[in-house]
Amino acid sequence: MGEAGPGAGPGPRQTPGPEGDEAAAPDCARRGRAGPRGGIRVLKRIVKRNGSRSCLNRSRFGSRERDWLKEDAGRGCVCVYGRDSAASDLRLVLCTVDTPVSEICDGEGRKNLFLQLHGDLVRRLEPTEKPLQIVYDYLAGLGFDDPVRMQEEAANSDLSCMIRFYSGKFLVKYLCSLEAESEGASWLIQTQAALRKPVRFLAEARPVEEIKRRQYTLAFTSAGAQAQTYHVSFETLSECQRWHRRAATVVSMRLGMVDLSCYSLEEVPEHLFYSQDITYLNLRHNFMRASGAGSLDSLCRFSQLKSLNLSHNRLGEFPVSLCEISTLTELNISCNGLRYLPSQIGKLLNLQTFWLDGNFLTSLPEELGSLQQLSCLGLSFNNFCELPAVCEKLVVLDKLALAGNSLDTLDLAALNRMSHIKSVDLRLNNLKRAATDTLEGNKSVTYMDLRDNQMTDLDLSSLGSLEQLHCERNKLKELTLSGFSLRALYANSNCLTTVNIYPVPGQLTCLELSHNQLQCVPDWACEAKKLEVLDVSYNFLVELPSRILSSLSLRKLMVGHNRLQSLPPLVEHIPLEVLDLQHNLLTKLPETLFVKALNLRYLNASANSLESLPPACTEEESLSMLQLLYLTNNNLTDQCIPVLVGHPSLRILHLANNNLQTFPASKLSKLEHLEELNLSGNKLKTIPTTVANCKLLHTLIAHSNEISIFPEILHLPRIQFVDLSCNELTEILIPEALPAALQELDLSGNTNLVLEHKTLEIFSHITTLKIDAKPSLTADSALTSTFWSHGVAEMAGQRNKLCVSSLALGSFAEGVEAVYGMFDGDKNEELPRLLQCTMADVLLEEVQQSDTMFMSNTFLVSHRKLGMAGQKLGSSAVLCYIRHDMTDPVSNFFLTVANVGTCQAILCRSGKPLPLSKVFSLEQCSEEAKRVKEQKAIITEDNKVNGVTCCTRMLGCTYLHPWILPKPHVSSIPLTVQDELLLLGNKALWEHLSYTEAVSAVRHLHDPLAAAKKLCTLAQSYGCQDNVAAMVVCLNISEDSCTCEMHGLTLPGPGGFSSTTTTKPATPSSSSGIASEFSSELSASEVSSEVGSTASDEHNAVGLDGSLLPRQERRCSLHPVPPSSIFQRQPSSATFSSNQSDNGLDSDDEQPVEGVMTNGSKVEVEVDIHCCREKGLESEPPAAEYSSSAPGPEDDAGLVLIIRRQNSVNSNTVQRGVKEKCELQKSLSSCCLYGKKLSNGSIVPLEESLNLIEVATEAPKKKTGYFAAPSQMEPEDQFVVPPDLEEEVKEQMKQHQENGADQEQKEDHAATLPEEFDTAL
Repeated sequence: MGEAGPGAGPGPRQTPGPEGDEAAAPDCARRGRAGPRGGIRVLKRIVKRNGSRSCLNRSRFGSRERDWLKEDAGRGCVCVYGRDSAASDLRLVLCTVDTPVSEICDGEGRKNLFLQLHGDLVRRLEPTEKPLQIVYDYLAGLGFDDPVRMQEEAANSDLSCMIRFYSGKFLVKYLCSLEAESEGASWLIQTQAALRKPVRFLAEARPVEEIKRRQYTLAFTSAGAQAQTYHVSFETLSECQRWHRRAATVVSMRLGMVDLSCYSLEEVPEHLFYSQDITYLNLRHNFMRASGAGSLDSLCRFSQLKSLNLSHNRLGEFPVSLCEISTLTELNISCNGLRYLPSQIGKLLNLQTFWLDGNFLTSLPEELGSLQQLSCLGLSFNNFCELPAVCEKLVVLDKLALAGNSLDTLDLAALNRMSHIKSVDLRLNNLKRAATDTLEGNKSVTYMDLRDNQMTDLDLSSLGSLEQLHCERNKLKELTLSGFSLRALYANSNCLTTVNIYPVPGQLTCLELSHNQLQCVPDWACEAKKLEVLDVSYNFLVELPSRILSSLSLRKLMVGHNRLQSLPPLVEHIPLEVLDLQHNLLTKLPETLFVKALNLRYLNASANSLESLPPACTEEESLSMLQLLYLTNNNLTDQCIPVLVGHPSLRILHLANNNLQTFPASKLSKLEHLEELNLSGNKLKTIPTTVANCKLLHTLIAHSNEISIFPEILHLPRIQFVDLSCNELTEILIPEALPAALQELDLSGNTNLVLEHKTLEIFSHITTLKIDAKPSLTADSALTSTFWSHGVAEMAGQRNKLCVSSLALGSFAEGVEAVYGMFDGDKNEELPRLLQCTMADVLLEEVQQSDTMFMSNTFLVSHRKLGMAGQKLGSSAVLCYIRHDMTDPVSNFFLTVANVGTCQAILCRSGKPLPLSKVFSLEQCSEEAKRVKEQKAIITEDNKVNGVTCCTRMLGCTYLHPWILPKPHVSSIPLTVQDELLLLGNKALWEHLSYTEAVSAVRHLHDPLAAAKKLCTLAQSYGCQDNVAAMVVCLNISEDSCTCEMHGLTLPGPGGFSSTTTTKPATPSSSSGIASEFSSELSASEVSSEVGSTASDEHNAVGLDGSLLPRQERRCSLHPVPPSSIFQRQPSSATFSSNQSDNGLDSDDEQPVEGVMTNGSKVEVEVDIHCCREKGLESEPPAAEYSSSAPGPEDDAGLVLIIRRQNSVNSNTVQRGVKEKCELQKSLSSCCLYGKKLSNGSIVPLEESLNLIEVATEAPKKKTGYFAAPSQMEPEDQFVVPPDLEEEVKEQMKQHQENGADQEQKEDHAATLPEEFDTAL
């Protein structure tokens, strides 16, 4: 039996070879120039899709095509796929932004060109539309602004997952009616087919008479006027009967509801009109035509049609023919770009529900008032500036939706005239005030939604029947309501200081006033007898009325984030079930809290100053029903543990960040119902062995303690998550078989833990095992660890999967750079993992292409590379890139941060948080909310775009374009000495931790892993149940941070250099003129610490042997400053003169010498001066640097002075500058700075000498060193002392002569090296 279909399609065309491509190019170009549009050049190509990456690739186009594209950014490439989507061919059409569809179709021999967005709907393009301009507009909407870059992106095949052109409509979903005849019976079969490729109905065509003679045959006949019958034979009786039963089942059902949404239909299938029982027809998300066969004009043929959905059909105008369907009771024509309604709308007399959301309507016709049965009218996200007056005539109308319009005044008088309306939705308008011109009250409105407006005060006391009011996220300072019928009030996120409700709301059950400026609970709230939920968190409350806590109706009380210092005592039993007291100033809880609140199931008293807990009961048997207890971040000690035994029903217990030192084994054994235990951030040394009695325990978090013995938790049958990181574990005793439920085991941060091979093999069956990696001994890792170190923590919370991924590269690319990122997929884990694996590579490519837009392009390209996974899924992202300024490689580090969505990065500068990100959500970004409104997105009542996400910018979710964009917010800031930490977190982290609290909680911690763990633990203890992730980057940035790439040198880490032999330095002689000048130069450097080297490292490097080095090593101005082991100085310049040349060249030299800067007759050679302790130069590389023990008057015996030319070609090695004392006790003259009298002022390297600069007569006679210049004796050469430094030079020379001997004696007796010192010579 073959597959059914309309017939076979054309086969794939052959791909011509490269020679054919080159030969065809001129001919195609001539055809393009000779076309009807002069100057428009169209080139058609065929390439295999699997191998195409960019149409600008050399293997794709000839040189003529590439040159033609480069001539004008308005030219480009359009990828056109064949009709058969399964084929492996596509056509690359070279055209311009002015090339219309008709010209491309003529050249292709096609009638139509189709456009598909985001792998979803396929739309037929009009002949006048311009495909390349459509692509460029799409890319510009994403965020690209460079025309040349858009030209490249348009040719990328990955873009086809977002925008794709087809020469034929490959995906057709339709209804067909077939009639099956067998044994004298006939059925009408309604079947829906989605054909992805042309196939034949019959596997093998036979004459009709031959088929009829077969034993098992069915005839399928279409029901049209020109019926075609297909006779199908079956090989077995069972197969024939199976088809027979299917046909009978379908025919027995009455076809009343038809859903044809999202089928890219232009017309209703003709066979559908034969069914007169259809009452519900859904044509949402199609491209229905207004006229023609099967168009909207034909819908009146459905005589029983009552409900019609035509939303998202790009109609532009209201189809007048719909007004002829008198049976309609519900009509949805939202999001069609309508600007007016025709007067014929009054003919729909039976219409009860009318949805017109997401259009451009500004008024309604008077004829609409004749719809006397209309009860629900949706006008949200239009352009209305006032309440439509015609609504006064709709006497049955009870629900009016005007959210997302442009109303600026709430006209209460107009509402009074609409006495029939009960529900009013005015969200997301521009309301600033409420106005009324009468004292008459309104007795009809029971529900009003005023969220996300700009109102400063609101008086709705005239609405006597109001039952529920939403006014969140306004700017309200005062609110006045009527309490006669009020049942629920939601006024969060305002500036309220006064809330007046009169009379006392006797029916009020829910009152939410969080995130305001209340200093006390309103008196009327204490008298509300039916109040069950009270939320006054995030206010300025200093006391809580006893009537509130003793209320006999209150079940949920939220008073966190206030200034409460105490709670009133409880006298009577109360029905309270949930109590949130976190972030107050409480030192104790009421003594009778657990005795009187026997129904209490949830208590959160974290972030207070509690030192003890009240008793759970006064009798032997406890009646406590407490199940969730959060006491993190208090001052609790071991004395509180016995109290916990009085709560035998505890399931979740958080005691993190307290002062616990022990947890008695006898007490833990009694908590048999415990499921989650968090003891992190204490001083525990062990977890009691009685934890094995907690058979229901599935989560144990005990990081950042002093635990040295692995607890006996691997015998628990339900254990799933164990976090013992940042402890002092040394070994692990594990059973032969691990619990089947164990999913994650975190042992990172235990520096003394060594796992045997057998243990690792057993742990390999765990889904997630976190252990410390072996430390890297490379120079790059040592260098980066000097500047920054990071720690990452990710916790799944109450969810079964972790949808957050992190990117942490402390050593990025080839230089001293770092990349840190975080990606939150909300409910999907695929996109965060994809971004984690690909985004760093994209960043590296973009940095090489652009110095200004690299971060923005990184996000846009990553968005494209998500492919099909990014069509329906989305992810928030934040990316931080630390590097030097490309224009000044020796400058300080710059931090560039980009983000989309709700992931954020915070910089801790001088102990204070500095936000670097922007939250792209509807609630927190008014600019984005305005943009989404203008683009006519539907924002649902839960504040989500089309009910999907609250974010307005994300990576992925391409099907929500243009409302959801991938363009990031980018900020760049130079790092300074005051920068301590860089904090990255996802939405859940920053929802529960303020920036200030996060910084203050971790800035005193030296371990970034422990800091990140603490942030996540705090978020979970404060109420976070979602995925939470935190990354902490500890920064050690100074103004003279070093970025030298010195392979073979053990660079100083936080602990400084390793110890070597003590060296006795020599004092420079004052008899040398160059020594005096160099001392003066150092003094000038000391005065100005901001001086940096200007030598470039962009030139090719020549090694000592004259060969070309593969890449010149990067050098900064100085080495970093570790805490107590190394001292650094800014670079200085040794100045030499020559009367032979002004540019440092002899007449025989052919080009200037690298690194030599000329100033008249002076040649300035930049050098780095490093003063460091003699600890850590552990290797003996070849001689490449000058080093000498030449300390100043205050220097100690452990000081080594190293002079290094900035950006030296042989800077990959450093000569050991440490020798025995006996080798260093030379004459003063041997330790002086000498100048070799060369005609060009160049310097030759030293071999094993420890002098700073050797005299020319003693220098080795070879053309190697910093500058390979010829050595010619010129007696006229001399070292020049600048006039402004002459007096200082003479003074220092005098001091050296007088104090040289005394200084040498002091250095002999020196035993220790001071932490900070001067290095003046």
